[in-house]
Amino acid sequence: IFLGLALSLMSHTFAQTFTESERRLIQAAPDTEAMRVTQVTESEDLTILKAVSTDIDPNDALLPQLAQRMYLAMRDPSRPGVGIAGPQVGINRNVFWMQRLDKPGQSFEFYINPKIVWGSGLLRKGMEGCLSIPIERGEVLRHYAIQVSYYDLQGKFHEEHLEGFTAVIYQHEYDHLIGKLFIERIQEQEALKLKEPGGKPFEGVGGFLNSKN
Repeated sequence: IFLGLALSLMSHTFAQTFTESERRLIQAAPDTEAMRVTQVTESEDLTILKAVSTDIDPNDALLPQLAQRMYLAMRDPSRPGVGIAGPQVGINRNVFWMQRLDKPGQSFEFYINPKIVWGSGLLRKGMEGCLSIPIERGEVLRHYAIQVSYYDLQGKFHEEHLEGFTAVIYQHEYDHLIGKLFIERIQEQEALKLKEPGGKPFEGVGGFLNSKN
């Protein structure tokens, strides 16, 4: 509880409003038009995708418009996704959409200034893809369970415990906010050569991973 309150106060203290260039990008088209999804194949886009994002004032008046246009980009019928983060639409701010597979109706929710407070030692290995990385997919190790905090579009602060693939989506989108792509996670994990306690190569759920991110 105290940690959550501290994170909430820090978010308000250091969060900023959108810059003029960010405002122009968000307002470049009406709410009914999707934002362009950045691609690793474009050098300027890659610079955005590799940058560390910053918090935004949860009460900024442009957040609803950004959220709506991000949602349309994420749910493009030609290639719908289960999540999308600010950098993927050219905005290096700590915001993302994700599908809540753990809730009835599997609704999509928008998170502002999301944080990961804790990650379990128990891991799961699963296939991931990314709207910003066409064609490529790969198996990534993620914490099976995480404790998170965030603000919603009404400016309300939340703390939650997530598990399974819902937790995976959150971790994937959070990685975007710290400039980390899933293909880089795979490379890092291969370099670590994780093994189960018995000495066999890691397979499925189990094992431990110490990670600062």
